[in-house]
Amino acid sequence: MEPLKLKVSYAPFVRSKDSIESVMYNVALALLPATVLSVYYFGIPALLVTLTAIASSIAFEWMTDRIRKKPDSCFDGSAVVTGLLLALNVPSGLPLWMVVIGSFVAIVVTKHLFGGLGFNIFNPALVARVFLLISFPVAMTSWPVPLSVDMQTAASPLGILKTDGIAALQGFSYMDALLGRTGGSLGETSAAALLLGAAWLFYKRYITLTIPLTFIGSTLALVGIAWAIDPANYADPIFHLLTGGLILGAFFMATDMVTSPLSLRGQILFGVGGGLLTAVIRLWGGYPEGVSFAILIMNSLVPLLDSWDLNDIKAKKQQSPKTA
Repeated sequence: MEPLKLKVSYAPFVRSKDSIESVMYNVALALLPATVLSVYYFGIPALLVTLTAIASSIAFEWMTDRIRKKPDSCFDGSAVVTGLLLALNVPSGLPLWMVVIGSFVAIVVTKHLFGGLGFNIFNPALVARVFLLISFPVAMTSWPVPLSVDMQTAASPLGILKTDGIAALQGFSYMDALLGRTGGSLGETSAAALLLGAAWLFYKRYITLTIPLTFIGSTLALVGIAWAIDPANYADPIFHLLTGGLILGAFFMATDMVTSPLSLRGQILFGVGGGLLTAVIRLWGGYPEGVSFAILIMNSLVPLLDSWDLNDIKAKKQQSPKTA
């Protein structure tokens, strides 16, 4: 009789009929409404940024698989999703060579140096965004005006709030923010398109609402307290909900299966922590937006949150009375 062989793999240990390809391409489909609207509002430059991010991500995935002598994974959908998320996290006017650098950081540095899909600690697209923001701050904060034919640039709503104060936002339209007619990264413009895509992921059961609701809720709670105390200097919660990357981050990146906690308690702590950090950075930090930094900080705590729950399970098993 041959000895029993156990196949050891990485968490989460979930049985599902959906393959990696199915999950990833459904995520890409969920990002399609926001991507299409970004191209409509920002034109050919947005399309070029998106195609460059996707193509270079696939190319780096293929190249790294060859170097590591791993099975070909460049068309399993993960590189496509990383490229799409990277594109949605940068301005439409970003030089294409910077987009390629971002793809390199996302795929090679953040993903494959940690072992490949399923082993990366941090969200690849967010690491790339933060790297580009720190390395090329001017290019990463030059926001083209939607529907502008001459590539005119202007500050994002959060940038205006940070530098000029709430008085400079007197003509701000919540409807424009909802539909995408405001400056910002490609994925920061249309809250409605992002929510439509998030609804698809929830329908497919690829995400739950625990992390998004706790993330958004804790952000709005803290900015709401600041607004209630001093409305002359702080924007209201609806403004913070509809502008910036809060919806994109909460639904599409904080819920990443690899870099988010497995347990309900861990997900709640992850969401609350990320939301509070986002609010603190927006209100009192040096950057107008804090979603990327908040998610990456919470990514670093995921192993601790998961081990905490694992230790609790072990402790409960040891305390439970043995049955015959």
